[in-house]
Amino acid sequence: MNCQRWRKIELYVPYYSTKLYYMKKAIIGSIVGALIIFIWQFLSFALINFHKPAQQYTEKQDAIMSFLESQQLKDGGYFMPNVPSTASYDEGEVVMKKYDGKPWARIEYHNVAENSMNAMIINMVRVLLVNIVIVLLFSWLVSKMNAPSFQTIVIAALAVGIIAFLNEPYTGFIWYKTFDIWGYLLDAIAAWGLTGLWLGWWLRRGRSQMSTVKFAEREKELA
Repeated sequence: MNCQRWRKIELYVPYYSTKLYYMKKAIIGSIVGALIIFIWQFLSFALINFHKPAQQYTEKQDAIMSFLESQQLKDGGYFMPNVPSTASYDEGEVVMKKYDGKPWARIEYHNVAENSMNAMIINMVRVLLVNIVIVLLFSWLVSKMNAPSFQTIVIAALAVGIIAFLNEPYTGFIWYKTFDIWGYLLDAIAAWGLTGLWLGWWLRRGRSQMSTVKFAEREKELA
């Protein structure tokens, strides 16, 4: 009985040591990966501004903003031309035909601008935390792979970036013809490519020094 108990203890120790080791690597890898994505986002949306076509300046902004403010709109998104939610299908068809081939617009309207330093810092922290969660989830997926190679991790990271791009920016582009679609594609490839390079090196670093016994085999021995 005592021999069996000690045998179980001996098996548990390397199991949890290995698990803790990979948890630490995943957390550190996710923080650094999140910083890589965060820095790229800053370059893409601000310093280099690949998204400039979607946030251009117009000298008519004062007149436009004054007019919008005079309409006393509620905070929200507006699509024009449009029809009331109570309109019938036939009424909607009439309006769509009336404006076919004419200008249209989408407006994201806010009654109060939040441009203070505190608001900016809070938003930056929120973005960084979201990035950490995203990369941590990806690291978890990588941990479920059977000894992935450096190339596999990089390709998987690029695949995640492309999936994210196709799911939201490109799907929106199909309907609303957003002007910075190429910026989002570059974001997907560059940000996730760089993150994949980092995680491909970091998550595999020191792997040969750890036990090669799989967790499933450990559990089978403990059963």
